[in-house]
Amino acid sequence: MTGVRAVPVIADAAEALAVAAEFAAGLATGDAERDANRELPHTEIAELAASGLLGVNVPTRFGGADVDARTMGELMATLSAGDASVGQIPQNHYFFVQVLTEAASEEQQAFFAAEVLAGRHFGNALSERGTRTARDFAIRFEPRPGGDVLIDGTKYYATGSPFAPWIPIYANDPDGRLMAAWVPADAPGVSVLDDWAGMGQRTTGSGTVRFEQVIIPERWVVPIWAVFERPEVFGAFGNYLHAGIDLGIADAALRDGKQLIHTLARPRAEFDPPSAWEDPLVIHGFGELALRVRAAKALLHDAGEAIEAARRDLTAATAAEASIAVAAARAAADTAAVSVSSDVFALVGTRGAADSLNLHRHWRNARTHTLHDPRRLKIQYIGDHALNDQPPPSTGLV
Repeated sequence: MTGVRAVPVIADAAEALAVAAEFAAGLATGDAERDANRELPHTEIAELAASGLLGVNVPTRFGGADVDARTMGELMATLSAGDASVGQIPQNHYFFVQVLTEAASEEQQAFFAAEVLAGRHFGNALSERGTRTARDFAIRFEPRPGGDVLIDGTKYYATGSPFAPWIPIYANDPDGRLMAAWVPADAPGVSVLDDWAGMGQRTTGSGTVRFEQVIIPERWVVPIWAVFERPEVFGAFGNYLHAGIDLGIADAALRDGKQLIHTLARPRAEFDPPSAWEDPLVIHGFGELALRVRAAKALLHDAGEAIEAARRDLTAATAAEASIAVAAARAAADTAAVSVSSDVFALVGTRGAADSLNLHRHWRNARTHTLHDPRRLKIQYIGDHALNDQPPPSTGLV
């Protein structure tokens, strides 16, 4: 079509990280204002789709770069350091590309790979309210005569759905087995509501999606349940991407704290240093924060390599090791994000609390995002594995 720009295809990991770094630098210039005013990043997500970055984990046989897991973690951290809300939005997209790789037929993979490489990316509609746990779903897929499927119900916390052409959802089939379906955002009966009102991650579009007697063809439904009948790192990969988001938040807090210490903070009269950034106590405190970020980054890299090792030789043991490595990365990134974004205020001083600076967005983002899958669960899995050789559960969430 005239006037439609073709989406570039990113060739490899090096190009993906270079494009991500340039894109994230642009995000960082407007991040504080978008958060303060709760301006949904429609333009930024359209530019992200147009950059080719959303196709980097599409398998090579369908035209994607199929970059390794470590690259995906670094890419997520880079985007999230630019804008944590924008960084969270493609997490679900990348996760559902992996769902297709793990569970879809060749024909389904080919169809949706073409969609992704054309810039038609995925949102999500997983969570429900009122069920006993977050893994229980009241919504159902009901087969219809002729091969169609009826979807009826409501989903919440649907991050990225206001921006996406496709909204993948989780539900159970009539036999209670976990399924995923891809629903066009403009399908009759689909309503996407911008009613997310969290204190952090304010512009992720994590609102409500209603499916009212929506009918889709059966070829857009994928049997997730089959993944868990064999050793898998499917869940570890999804959780790993979340660790990248937390690391990016910590990195952004450290970056902005450094800038404010150099431009805003005053030296302590008691020690009479020439400037705040030459104060030995400030230097020591900032070193402690930098250490937490470095440790989280190292564990993220280690987890990415463990996922790749498991993919090359997938057994119960390698899958467990990858899941434990991801649990460690997630726990460390959680600690870094929450603590660095909080403790940096003590080094900047009282001026750092000014609303106009919006430095507190990093803590709000960290505290909100790390509630997804609490650190205490990760520590429990790590401890049980280290002490009792117990592998973590195969739930798709570890």
